[in-house]
Amino acid sequence: MTTHLPFSQACENNKGPILARLCEVFNAPGTVLEIGTGTGQHAVHFAAALPHIKWQPTDHPTAAHLAVARLEQAALPNILPMRKLDVANTPWPALDFRWAFSANTAHIMAWTEVEQMFQGIGASLPDDGAFCLYGPFMHQGEFTSESNRAFDRSLRSQAQHMGIRDIEDLSALAKAVGLVLREDYAMPANNEMLVFIPLHSTGIKPTD
Repeated sequence: MTTHLPFSQACENNKGPILARLCEVFNAPGTVLEIGTGTGQHAVHFAAALPHIKWQPTDHPTAAHLAVARLEQAALPNILPMRKLDVANTPWPALDFRWAFSANTAHIMAWTEVEQMFQGIGASLPDDGAFCLYGPFMHQGEFTSESNRAFDRSLRSQAQHMGIRDIEDLSALAKAVGLVLREDYAMPANNEMLVFIPLHSTGIKPTD
């Protein structure tokens, strides 16, 4: 029985569409660093479907316990032990990964934490790696839907540091740490999957 485990309906709804895109990116052996594992639903679903990869779940020290029971119950050989990771606590502990993934975190984190997430990933992402960031985003200061506008209003009413982020701002953070936005996939429920890769792996020369 799994009814006692922490559960996110959003994770249950989006795990299928997200996996379809991750299959295209995480297409070779390697370790995936997940930032913000939450309930562990994504970790279990993706690791089970991608046995060629190792999945490294992490979460903020105050939330890392939420996924432990689910991960232990799944007992998948390619899920590594949960690690505590506060993106704002720099430098990060030593982490060896080929890819990084994070879902629905950028609009919860403070902007300084989003910056530090990109810095931490950019410092360790190998040339053949990628960072997949899922969630709702703005484009050039505009919401993509009225539901996202309402969601942003709800977030900011809970805490002023939260809010839907603009893709142009995220791309600027990426460029500052040597990454570039390669793909922007439209996803269900007005979400998107952003795929960032190391700039020099594209053959494009950095510009001022």
